[in-house]
Amino acid sequence: MRYKSLFAAAALGLSACALPNTVMAEEVFDAPVAARQANEAGLQTAIFAGGCFWGIEGIFSHTRGVTSAVSGYHGGSAGTATYRQVSSGSTGHAEAVRVTYDPSVIRYDQLLQILFSVGADPTLHNRQGPDRGPQYRAAIVPMTAEQRAVARAYVAQMDSSGVWDRPMAVAIEHYREFYDAEEYHQDFMLKNPDSGYIVRWDAPKVEALRENFPDLYRSRFRTG
Repeated sequence: MRYKSLFAAAALGLSACALPNTVMAEEVFDAPVAARQANEAGLQTAIFAGGCFWGIEGIFSHTRGVTSAVSGYHGGSAGTATYRQVSSGSTGHAEAVRVTYDPSVIRYDQLLQILFSVGADPTLHNRQGPDRGPQYRAAIVPMTAEQRAVARAYVAQMDSSGVWDRPMAVAIEHYREFYDAEEYHQDFMLKNPDSGYIVRWDAPKVEALRENFPDLYRSRFRTG
C-alpha cells in the first residue's frame, strides 16, 4: 500500500508512503467463466492476495454469499506479521484476505473470477496498482484439495483465454498460518471512505464489481 494517503500514514504512526508518479485507472478485465466449477458444501474459507488488502477486502465484503472478509498476512512467520515489518517486503508475507463464503450462493471459482476481473491483474509480478514489492504479489491460497484443483484449472484457463497479453504471474501457494492484520486495517474501506487511497484505487474496484457482476454484488458492506 504505497500511498494510502500521507495523512493517514502519519496519523497511524506509519512510515510515509510515496505517491505514484502518475494517476492511472486500474484495468478491469473480462476474466472467463470457469470451465471447472467448484463442488463444495457448507461454509468454506479461502485466502486471496492481490495487492493492497483494503481493496480486496472491500470487494469481497460487497459480494453476495461472503459471510466474512478479514485482512491479514500470509506466507511468513508469526514474529514478522505486523504491518510495519510486512511493509519492508522482506518477511515473506503477502497482504491477504481470508474470505468465508457460502457455496450455495457463490462458488469458489466465481470468487476467482471476481478477483481477477476487478481486484487484481494476474500477470503482474510483485505489484498491483501503485504498490510495489513481494508483499503485494497476487496469490491464491487453496484451503482444500477441491479449491486447489479449481485454482490450477482456472489459472491455466486464464493463461489460454486471450484476455491478457502477458503470461500469468499469479502463484498458487501452499497454506501457511494466516495472521489477522491490526484492527485499524479491518473494514478499512467502510471506516475510511474519504481516504485518498480508497477513493483513488479501491472504491472504483467495488463500482466495477457492481457493474460487472450485478447478480453477485451486495450494496451493504459485510463487516468482520
